[in-house]
Amino acid sequence: MKKSVGVIGLGIMGGAISANLVKAGFRVYGFDVLKEKRASLQKAGGIPVASVKELDAPVILTSLPHPDVLLSVVKNISNKKSIVVEVSTFPIEDKVAAKELLAKKGIALLDCPLSGTGAQAKTGDLVVFGSGDRKAFSRIIPVLEGFSRAHHYLGEFGNGSRMKFVANLLVAIHNVSTAEAFVLGMKAGLSPATIMKVIGESAATSRMFQIRGPMMVEARYDEATMKCEVWQKDMHIIADFAARLGVATPLFSASAPIYNAAMSQGFAKQDTAAVCAVLENMAQVRRGAPRPKRTARRP
Repeated sequence: MKKSVGVIGLGIMGGAISANLVKAGFRVYGFDVLKEKRASLQKAGGIPVASVKELDAPVILTSLPHPDVLLSVVKNISNKKSIVVEVSTFPIEDKVAAKELLAKKGIALLDCPLSGTGAQAKTGDLVVFGSGDRKAFSRIIPVLEGFSRAHHYLGEFGNGSRMKFVANLLVAIHNVSTAEAFVLGMKAGLSPATIMKVIGESAATSRMFQIRGPMMVEARYDEATMKCEVWQKDMHIIADFAARLGVATPLFSASAPIYNAAMSQGFAKQDTAAVCAVLENMAQVRRGAPRPKRTARRP
């Protein structure tokens, strides 16, 4: 008999996770407020339910857009045999509040944010940053292995989120640095495809260069794996977290205005790789423009 898993939130991440769990042999029950998301789950082989209260599985994953939604959801989870695995990126205090609500019902909540984009989620190329009760975490490992390539147990509740903030700080910087490099090269007359190929094979490459570079080459950002408007939430969380710790983040802080500009220029629902378009506008890059003439040196 297949093991059951519940998934609440069937968006870019939750939908991909659910599909991979189905492929891994789990009976996946899922809920989302949007009917079309539930229909997509059914098409992938999962079983959509009409409400959170209908979910009855030993492990329930929550992949949600806002902390208020998390608090609303946990109020409707009542199966004491369930372990709830929170994979979203939220302030730690919000996850603690959800943990305390569930603890009153005798239900364990684990803080397990994910490292990876929506495109990576589709291929199971995710890393889980787990934290919370060790015994509970040990029990969910088979589920984690059904949709991720690696998982790490990091100790006390909240350490998963702390590690995610570290990871996302790097993602924010690497994404903008990738765009900056493409724009510099294009302004100098190099083709984006050549930049992608050569730098991708050099010591200068990064995971973000590999993942978002192809979008920058094509200048197509509509198939979002992380929308700019959603990324704004993560940026604010990291900035607040660093400020409370008294940690200076000059590179991260310098990247923030570029993401803000992407929002103001109409890229809110586009992928964060659209920062390349922002920097192209700033540098007045026109795709296909001739390479600038070299100035003759004086004798």
